[in-house]
Amino acid sequence: MTKADIRVREMRYEDLDEVMKIENACFAVPWSRQSMQEELFSLMKYYYTALIDGKVAGYGGMWHVVTEGHITNIAVAPQYRRMGVGDAIVGKIMQTAEEKEMLGVTLEVRVSNIAAKNLYEKHGFVVTGERKKYYSDNNEDAYLMWNYLIPMEEWL
Repeated sequence: MTKADIRVREMRYEDLDEVMKIENACFAVPWSRQSMQEELFSLMKYYYTALIDGKVAGYGGMWHVVTEGHITNIAVAPQYRRMGVGDAIVGKIMQTAEEKEMLGVTLEVRVSNIAAKNLYEKHGFVVTGERKKYYSDNNEDAYLMWNYLIPMEEWL
């Protein structure tokens, strides 16, 4: 499997069945289908699916909030992990953020999710804080991470 074998495109309505399977497999408190569908059809929200051999292998999304991006979720089906799918999705999201001239992109990640934290660091994110008891399923803390696309001293 090479990165060239992974195709990332805008999420489509017909992707939702597979996206929801991945959502339910990956998260202790998954989003509902209705919530995901509403995200898909909202303005200023960007959602992508990663395809391998025409099959949905993962997905990710970002909200565009005024001048910044907020990554809402990145998920990869268990059978496609460690193949570069998450990397391709984060890359596409960051490309979108740059095209939309966002000042930066933020996200929260479980303190225990070392693989995800490493992936985000690979894309230039740094830990800037913690959110105590952020996750409702087990009260786990989250790292707050940022990738400042434009240096903060240039924001004004």
